[in-house]
Amino acid sequence: MGRAPDEQQLGFRVRDDGARIAYRYVRGHSPCVVFLGGFSSDMTGTKASHIAAHCQARGHACLRFDYQGHGASSGSFLDGTIGTWRDDALDVIEHCTEGPLVLVGSSMGAWIMTLVAEPLARRLAGLVGIASAPDFTEDLIWPRLVPELREALERDGLIHLPSEYTESGTPVTLGLIEDARNHRVLDARVRVDCAVRLLHGLEDRDVPWEQSLRLLQVLEARDASLELVKDGDHRLSTPADLARISRILDELLGSAA
Repeated sequence: MGRAPDEQQLGFRVRDDGARIAYRYVRGHSPCVVFLGGFSSDMTGTKASHIAAHCQARGHACLRFDYQGHGASSGSFLDGTIGTWRDDALDVIEHCTEGPLVLVGSSMGAWIMTLVAEPLARRLAGLVGIASAPDFTEDLIWPRLVPELREALERDGLIHLPSEYTESGTPVTLGLIEDARNHRVLDARVRVDCAVRLLHGLEDRDVPWEQSLRLLQVLEARDASLELVKDGDHRLSTPADLARISRILDELLGSAA
């Protein structure tokens, strides 16, 4: 295992292909909590920062990082794919952590979490999905594209979809859509031998809560549950939401101690 920097200091994992993956690591007890962020988000977000601080207060190790094209990592966001970001996650986890893991995936991060679950199966102590968005490119984006947008995507390789998070819209590339079809997780069973906790808001306008239900159904875990938040949105970043996430982590870290 490569040596990680101390107490949330910014570090960089340089992959064999030269990509630089930015990360922050908190040293502490096992299991190590690993936060996997969402599409176009980074490790400075509210949930990522809260989880790191909560783990540090508990004395547990915690790793958060930026995929290529996100945050402080190298690369262009437009070049990113689900496969690339899965490989980023596996690389930084394998080189910067050791021992048991609790993976926390937010939105797209829950898709990445599911993709790395089987390669990391022997180390898993728990999985936590927050507003999980597995297979979102094919299930949520592609069906909503009118013929004109599909034609533009296939012709230009890039479109921008309206977003409440950015005035310029959310960029979606043809490469992202096509690569994602090779990494779908909701079409087959995923074997995991650890506790699974999924959290989703009923007021989520970006990813319907049924997507988390579908994920729950394909994850073959003996101890798995889905908690629905009546007034929860996609971010799930209110003080009450963060308290729920802390409670879930306390449960899993306590049971794995």
